[in-house]
Amino acid sequence: MKKVKHNRSGRDSSSGLIEDESGQMLLATGIVLLMSLLSMSTYGTSLSNLGQPYDSTSDEVVQTSKEVNFIFEDVVNSRASELVSAGVGQEEAVWLSVNWTADDLLHHGEIRGVEIKVLSPFVEGENGLWNVTVNMGIADRHARLEYTLTAQITL
Repeated sequence: MKKVKHNRSGRDSSSGLIEDESGQMLLATGIVLLMSLLSMSTYGTSLSNLGQPYDSTSDEVVQTSKEVNFIFEDVVNSRASELVSAGVGQEEAVWLSVNWTADDLLHHGEIRGVEIKVLSPFVEGENGLWNVTVNMGIADRHARLEYTLTAQITL
């Protein structure tokens, strides 16, 4: 191995090149910063859901809305009847049934990966015949559906 002699200026006496290693540290720092920015932008894009492709074959929202339509009236009616049997007033029983059903649907949706919201409930009626109207909001990462759902509760 050949030893190279350097003069005071840091130049190799044979080639005239400067051996300065401070540029390597600057380059390494720049690469680290660039990689940090790249990872932050990738994370930000995935948070805004721009990195996820749209899946047109996903029908989870439609399937969930069919199931909610099928069970909503029966569940609210059954719960309200049980509450009235327990001595709760009819209007309060219907309101409690709607709110409890909304909570259960929200929890059921979380388990399935679908958000189910019962929005703007409206209850009207008297003498054992009650009409319930709610806005249903069902969404997953691919689709969102909002519609009005009505139920007739007989106590």
